[in-house]
Amino acid sequence: MRHSKLPPPRRLAEQVSGETTRRRFVVSAGLLTGVVVGCGLLFWQLESNAYSLFESIYFALITISTVGYSELPLMAQDTRARVLVMFMIVTGVATVAFFQSSLTTMMIEGVIGKAVRRRLMERRIAALSAHTIVAGCGRTGRFVIEELLASSLPFVVIDRDPEVLDQLSADHGGRLLYVVGDATDDHSLLAAGITEASGLITALSSDPDNVFVTISARSLNPRARIVAKAVTLGVEAKLDRAGANATVSPHRIGGLRLVTELVRPHTAEFLDSMMRGTGEGQLRFDDVEVSRDTPYEGQTLREAPIRAETNVLVVAIRGADGKFVYNPPADYRIESGSFIVVLGTGEGVRRLRQMMGV
Repeated sequence: MRHSKLPPPRRLAEQVSGETTRRRFVVSAGLLTGVVVGCGLLFWQLESNAYSLFESIYFALITISTVGYSELPLMAQDTRARVLVMFMIVTGVATVAFFQSSLTTMMIEGVIGKAVRRRLMERRIAALSAHTIVAGCGRTGRFVIEELLASSLPFVVIDRDPEVLDQLSADHGGRLLYVVGDATDDHSLLAAGITEASGLITALSSDPDNVFVTISARSLNPRARIVAKAVTLGVEAKLDRAGANATVSPHRIGGLRLVTELVRPHTAEFLDSMMRGTGEGQLRFDDVEVSRDTPYEGQTLREAPIRAETNVLVVAIRGADGKFVYNPPADYRIESGSFIVVLGTGEGVRRLRQMMGV
């Protein structure tokens, strides 16, 4: 049995709100037109010998809109005409107010609202530094976005489809910063703040596009760390030559995961529960650089109160020479320029970064 795919609740609420606003505007416009024409017809029937149909509708419009240049000639001779005008004024003012509020709401939520939100987003992006840029929010990019949000890291998404970006932003509470454009275009990368970014992930569906984004990003920011998606096997070398610091093949990772599920199911279950969690207390693997400003440089892992103050587990240390020491002993000395690979919560990792002077 096939089930139709329903939109997310927040997206559905926005669609209902937009439809309600448009329906309200149409109803108010129709009501205003009906009141003007109806009052004009009533006035024309009442004074058919004195005024034409056009004059009657025109007089109804200027009366309802409260412009009211002057009375039509001979109105003072017929009290019924003035009673009708009084009815037109009371009914018309309320109708015009309803129409104006509907028009204002539609403009604010529509063109003006989008322009204001776009301008605010551009300012927020311009204020970023040391952020990550995600090129493409397709099947792979969506998981990248979810992990960056779970890690509380600043980032900007570039994609061609504005509807997909709007839906992603709505799904995540409007926290998404994005640029609508082609990631292979330098203008889109510059709009996303590539010159100030610390890293870029290109997760487009085409290898040539990923290569092109890598070349463009590397030329605009030689310092950025670039991680590229390799769609087909064997393209990793080309991405490396284009300037990528690392390449990831979803097919290779998928194959390894299938084997892990088969031969190491409990390990796979642990990793799966860890990566799917989104709470502040969720465990994550992370690495923390040791700076020269830390007071713990030269101390051993036993002397540094890492476990007591951060409650993280030191899994490995990448020394300044680039070599990894797995499960380092308690007498291992902390050196600047090295990286401590830990397993812990987001708060614990932030405390460790403060300890290490990052």
